[in-house]
Amino acid sequence: MTGPSRTPLNRLPSLTGLRWAAAFLVFGFHVGTLNLIEPDTWHRRWDYVFGLGASGVSFFFVLSGFVLAWSARPGDTRRAFWWRRFAKVYPNHLATFAAVLLAMWAWGDRIQPKPVLANLALLQTWTWKDGYQYSVNSVSWSLCCEMFFYLMLPFVLPLLRRIPTGLLWVMLGAVPLVMLLISNPLGTDGTWLSGVVPFRQFVPEDYHWWFTQLFPPVRSLEFLCGVIAGVLTTRGHWRGPGLRISTLLFVAVYAVCTAWVPGDYWLATLTVAYVVLIGGAARADLAGEPSPWRWPVLVWLGEVSFAFYMVHVALIQNVLRLLERHGVGWDPLPALGVIAASVAGSLLVAWMLFTFVEKPAMRLLTRRRRTATHTSPVGASPG
Repeated sequence: MTGPSRTPLNRLPSLTGLRWAAAFLVFGFHVGTLNLIEPDTWHRRWDYVFGLGASGVSFFFVLSGFVLAWSARPGDTRRAFWWRRFAKVYPNHLATFAAVLLAMWAWGDRIQPKPVLANLALLQTWTWKDGYQYSVNSVSWSLCCEMFFYLMLPFVLPLLRRIPTGLLWVMLGAVPLVMLLISNPLGTDGTWLSGVVPFRQFVPEDYHWWFTQLFPPVRSLEFLCGVIAGVLTTRGHWRGPGLRISTLLFVAVYAVCTAWVPGDYWLATLTVAYVVLIGGAARADLAGEPSPWRWPVLVWLGEVSFAFYMVHVALIQNVLRLLERHGVGWDPLPALGVIAASVAGSLLVAWMLFTFVEKPAMRLLTRRRRTATHTSPVGASPG
């Protein structure tokens, strides 16, 4: 099902459907890191498809910026915006944090108070100290980045809305270049880049991964790309390809990055591909063009994708411990069954989290929160 053709939509359901594809990329990446597939040959084949699946988080960062820029409410206040984002994100975080912490206590794992408190406050990726970034529910590191994005958006968006369209396009091209220069993996080999970019020289070598992959200000560049693309879309000035071509471009770029792009360079390259894909999907919805991502099942999967992301690693890890298979995978055919069961189990728990925590908490926390403060508005959007 592709939805009705040539009927403009007020919402962007294709972007919701794409959320599931990104969440599944992250899931596939963790299938590899959790070693669910044992034989080296088949593991390598799986990693050829999902080895860059961690880039699904980059999709979410770009999408976050795009959607928040596109949907910014006229006259919205900073406080109201921050509260809505807190109400959307934090209840799922708190529920999974408590569940994982309880499981750690039940297993007799060592619980270190400082990393636990940093995780609870979503501050864990602001330090390069070992034991912080992936503490408790490991995937919540990305929420630490998201909270920083949300904090900055009410200050950044009004400025971007004042910038001429031509300059916005220049910025959209420049930000991925800055990401490339920050990554600078070739500089350690004595190449010409080593004398060009000093960013990583101020970070101990052992923590370069933290700086390029986990540090919120650096990861905010992906979010900024999404915000710029969202502003261009609200103006009707997005000039990217349609959904079909942008999808083919993304698949091609993903394959090239998997096979040939060295070091950390894939992050900036795939960020560009995600911006183009998101722009193409939004264009399809706004123009009422056919889109497979509006299929109701995919939209539903996209709606629970945040909960799915939050539960899948912890659920699989604890089941593996119960089965005494942690770090010991299966042969290919049984592994496929385990992977399918992992998807089904994670979806079931995600549906429960979405239904009984995320939605009720969002309704409860945002009820009657139509504040009338005089702080500066986040920005306006058409319609």
